[in-house]
Amino acid sequence: MKFASIRLVTEQFEAVLAFYQKLSGIEASRLADGFAEVRFEGATLAISSQQLVARFNAGAAIAAANRSAILEFEVVDVEAVCDGLVQENVEVVMPVTRMPWGNLSLLVRDPDGNLVNIFSKPIV
Repeated sequence: MKFASIRLVTEQFEAVLAFYQKLSGIEASRLADGFAEVRFEGATLAISSQQLVARFNAGAAIAAANRSAILEFEVVDVEAVCDGLVQENVEVVMPVTRMPWGNLSLLVRDPDGNLVNIFSKPIV
């Protein structure tokens, strides 16, 4: 088995897609109206409109209802990413903080309120 992707379901398709494209610097592949993929090395972040889920999956997922999962992105320079996000008025949940296990971490929310952890591992 290969872990392939995570899909976010949203009522704000364009805003959520733009957030992750800007965050990652990766242009999304738009595969259908209301469905796109941001393809990272090793995994894909799929973004789907709530309307597609309602039409094809009987409303199995509910947009903007996540309160337990955190999407995590490893970067080289957390401070630089933080500066860019602050300029975009992204909600910062936890400012850049050194975690007990050594990671430098920044928690923000995407346009749907999903938690996003931007982190770097300590240099060993």
